[in-house]
Amino acid sequence: MSLDPATLAAILAMMVATAFTRLFGAVLVRRLTLSDKTQKALSTVPPAVLMAVVAPTALATGLAETLACAVTALAALRLSLLPAAGLGVLTVAALRAFGF
Repeated sequence: MSLDPATLAAILAMMVATAFTRLFGAVLVRRLTLSDKTQKALSTVPPAVLMAVVAPTALATGLAETLACAVTALAALRLSLLPAAGLGVLTVAALRAFGF
């Protein structure tokens, strides 16, 4: 397998852009004083992003994936992003193992 130099350059540019936006956002948020309402609104972003990522899977694949997406959505209401996603992965793996 070979890697085209243009493809490598695009991947590296996306990496730099992602790192810059994450670091700049973290620095910016530390310097701002956010109201309680704004902090509450920002806390809803991770579950919304998670649902945006898993919704196409739920609607375009089989029963195991759809049920796992539902479990992930319910878990995201109570858990943080990583445990909710992990629970979804475990759910789809278990359902596939049992033939769903």
